[in-house]
Amino acid sequence: MTRYPRSGKGSKWTIKALEAIPESWSRDTLSDGEGLSGEVRIASDGSGSVRFKYAYRWNGKTNWFQCGTWPKVSLEAIRSNRDHARNDVKLGINPTDKKKAVIIENQAKVKATIALAEQESNENKTFQEMYDGWLLDGVDRDDNNAEIIRSFMKDVMPDLENIPVRKITEHHLRALLRKIVDRGALRSAECRFNDLVQLFAWSEKRQPWRKLLIEGNPTDLIEIEKILPRNYVFSKVRERVLKDYDIREFRDIFVTMEMAYEATPAGSKYYVPRPLKKEVQLALWISLSTMCRIGELLMSEWREVDLEKGIWAIPVKNTKGKIKPLTVYLSPFALTQFSALYALTGTTPYCFPNRSKDGHVDVKSVSKLVGDCQTQFRKCSIKGRRNDNSLVLNNGKDGQWTPHDLRRTGSTFLQGLKVDLNVIDRCQNHVLEGPKTRRSYQHHEYLDEMREAWMTLGSHLEKCLGRIPNAPTSAWMVKS
Repeated sequence: MTRYPRSGKGSKWTIKALEAIPESWSRDTLSDGEGLSGEVRIASDGSGSVRFKYAYRWNGKTNWFQCGTWPKVSLEAIRSNRDHARNDVKLGINPTDKKKAVIIENQAKVKATIALAEQESNENKTFQEMYDGWLLDGVDRDDNNAEIIRSFMKDVMPDLENIPVRKITEHHLRALLRKIVDRGALRSAECRFNDLVQLFAWSEKRQPWRKLLIEGNPTDLIEIEKILPRNYVFSKVRERVLKDYDIREFRDIFVTMEMAYEATPAGSKYYVPRPLKKEVQLALWISLSTMCRIGELLMSEWREVDLEKGIWAIPVKNTKGKIKPLTVYLSPFALTQFSALYALTGTTPYCFPNRSKDGHVDVKSVSKLVGDCQTQFRKCSIKGRRNDNSLVLNNGKDGQWTPHDLRRTGSTFLQGLKVDLNVIDRCQNHVLEGPKTRRSYQHHEYLDEMREAWMTLGSHLEKCLGRIPNAPTSAWMVKS
């Protein structure tokens, strides 16, 4: 039903009249004149509203232009919307199409504003954000990146953290590297430079960092040798291989230290170098005779070692790169070391337990201790740690040695004993190189060949070491 104001058809509705609309008028039409009419709507709570629209002719058909709903929109605004629509019709403009165009235009403005904000956000992404992305997807080191995080928080973040990537220049990097050099941490400066090179190289290939490095990779412009002192010796890939005479001296040092310490009267032992803990000695002999990584060994658990079968199963979680597990067949030499170790730590879950017995020792502990016993190759002593030269071999003529050199030494021994290089690689759990088709189709596991290789290495060590007359019986000494 169409209803009109009390004053009659053609007159306009007042606010007071609209407020007095009864619920019975629901869905009725109110005529406001000049093509404007409204549909009455009654809500569940009894409140009323009127949706007004303007009727106009377009292309021979009646069209409706929505002018607004009272009381949300005032009567004055509703009638103004009708007037604008009527003027548009007179100008040959479809007011409904015009309204849609305005909505589309406003949406486009909103999208443009959002896009601009996102662009500005991307353009202003900071070094911290790039570093976080690199840590998540670009680097995965054996210590779960703990050393990178520690060193960056100390040396890099204070200078670069909040700087937009696009604004980072060679000058920023050179300045932070010089700060590290100025405090005397030359090796740290070299390492931080190498880490930054890796970070920026990774970022250069990926969005959004690639766009932000449009001016180039700032590390390409850094000449680290001009930042470090002229006499600085850069670290390089280690090539140290212990000879047979080194292995014998290695054994003699242990024997001599133990004999001297045991022969020293109580109260005077402080003046005699204390022998390395048996666990450390055994770790070094096992590392040499199995060619394992020292970290893999120090993380091992007794449930992974079968002394009866002579097998040590290294789980994938402990291997470098976490790519594949490795089963080590223990030679009699290696088995002797593991058996002696079991007598010391077999009551704990870990082969090399920490002090609280609830985990393994730090994977760098043996390497640090070996370094502490070769201080002549250091520039300064480390406070609170052992500082002597008790493990220097051949009077230091061949330089410092590390536990990882034992892995290289075992591999080189096997190479000299004519063991197939593919077998040596598998014994060391290396990721095999070569054509993709070979890796895809050739899956022989070489288990027998690997077992024989470890036995060959153990036999060579037994032959190399022999037996020392009158020496104390020790597990790291080969027994006749």
